[in-house]
Amino acid sequence: MIQRHGSVIGLAAFSGSGKTTLAEKLIAGLVSRGMDVATVKHAHHAFDADTPGKDSYRHRAAGARQVAVSSPARSVLFTENLSGPERSLADLLAAIAPADIVIVEGFKKSSIPKIEIHRAELAHPYLFSDDPLIIAIASNDPASLPADAPFSMDLDQPDSIVDFIIQRHHQQSGAAAS
Repeated sequence: MIQRHGSVIGLAAFSGSGKTTLAEKLIAGLVSRGMDVATVKHAHHAFDADTPGKDSYRHRAAGARQVAVSSPARSVLFTENLSGPERSLADLLAAIAPADIVIVEGFKKSSIPKIEIHRAELAHPYLFSDDPLIIAIASNDPASLPADAPFSMDLDQPDSIVDFIIQRHHQQSGAAAS
């Protein structure tokens, strides 16, 4: 299902490393350059994006498995998944509208190309040594990365990471057109 999107790239890191902060900057940078961007976010905990008391919440509380809400400005589809396995990344990618670039936050064990986020001060182990799909590392101290690290970028220069993603997107688009 990845084929329905121009490019899919993950942000992989330990909790507290800044995945969401970087995702926000990347989304804004990509959109400002004319890219249509979608995101998929993994949550390790139960969450509810609905508001208690609202009609959609009441429909779900009454037992509806899916509730779609639509207005002129946006739409959302709530799907209850209380008894089944967690939806796979492939399933979620198939469910969202086609986009130029999909940023995936979390799903660090998924089979998609990823940028590892590494903050030196957190002293977490590197993920790239166990994941051949990590194509780059964004670090706040790129000079301290090991010699065998993949392509490195400065976490504090999100525009250069946007450049990397767009260049990769164009390479993939060119290869797909051939």
